[in-house]
Amino acid sequence: MLTSDTRILTTHSGSLPRPPRLADLHGMRSRHEEVDPEELRVAIAEATGAVVAAQAQSGIDIGNDGEQARESFFTYVQHRMTGFGGRSQRPLMRDLLDHPDYIELALPRFARMKVDLMGAPAAEAEVTYRDTTEVAAECDLIEGAPFAETFMTAASPGIICSAMENRHYPQMGEYVDAVARSMATEYRYIVDRGLLLQVDAPDLAMERHVLFADRPLGDFLEWVELVIAAMNHALEGIDPSRVRLHVCWGNYEGPHDLDVPLEDILPIIYQANVGALVVSMANARHAHEHRCFESLPLPDPMVLVAGVIDTTSNYVEHEQVVADRIERAARSVGDPRRIIAGTDCGFDTSAGLGDVAPSLVWTKLRALRAGADLATERLF
Repeated sequence: MLTSDTRILTTHSGSLPRPPRLADLHGMRSRHEEVDPEELRVAIAEATGAVVAAQAQSGIDIGNDGEQARESFFTYVQHRMTGFGGRSQRPLMRDLLDHPDYIELALPRFARMKVDLMGAPAAEAEVTYRDTTEVAAECDLIEGAPFAETFMTAASPGIICSAMENRHYPQMGEYVDAVARSMATEYRYIVDRGLLLQVDAPDLAMERHVLFADRPLGDFLEWVELVIAAMNHALEGIDPSRVRLHVCWGNYEGPHDLDVPLEDILPIIYQANVGALVVSMANARHAHEHRCFESLPLPDPMVLVAGVIDTTSNYVEHEQVVADRIERAARSVGDPRRIIAGTDCGFDTSAGLGDVAPSLVWTKLRALRAGADLATERLF
């Protein structure tokens, strides 16, 4: 995993804005409507080339394909795995249910959805990974990208199993293990192609106020342990330094007043066989949690990708604000060489669902670069 002894490197959490037509095509495919494969292929290739160039121009050191080839950060697996069909009935986030007036205010956002994340396909038969055709095509498009290091995201076993309902396996643990075994194929393929793997695991925080909203904290922590253990099995044989783990509380602008504190889950997350944690630290609910790394030190040699850009707000962070956030994270961790500046989450986690205007995404990433340069002057 790329780090630096002389400056603060920059990255982001994965998804970047998709062109409207590509978003429409992904939505159609997710609903199993007829889509011209060649039109989809060309749209993906053109969009990937555009976001790679835009990242480079924004000063991103560790970049990716912007997930242009995927309909969302987890439902894409229905096209790569067997066993999924029908429609899940996923509960809405409890903090939103507690504020129906907020839901009314947010209806235009829901109307932009091209992919039904709350009604994703369910596991109705044995889950297996078909083949590497799609992930190979995705990796091909990013080969030779002009980054110091290139990463590729992949869904965690936990987010697949929590958001894609189990209707086949007798026990949830069996479902998680089956998905982990299947996703191991994708994880290993990405690493074997020389890319840094990012496992996206919002379930490790967000499910506290979704699936486990009405259950004791202990039940949720057992879920976190179950997922981490399954993920570690899926990562067997992969150097931890080639993997980073993204944990978040849901990439939506909302109350978040029921979010589980980072300090409650961090000791278990530290058990993951990964070389870096990607954690939200810019938004108003979690900006203080850099302090957790003082009382619960980051295991050596793990790196922290600190979210210093909010991906749900159209405010463009001032470079001084970005630098201050980086400095706070560095002080809490104790070593600026173990800090990479990133974003709280993705900017378009599901086709058409981004909260930030596309032009402002690149303005925010330029602010990330400027803030990282300012923090470099102060810290090194």
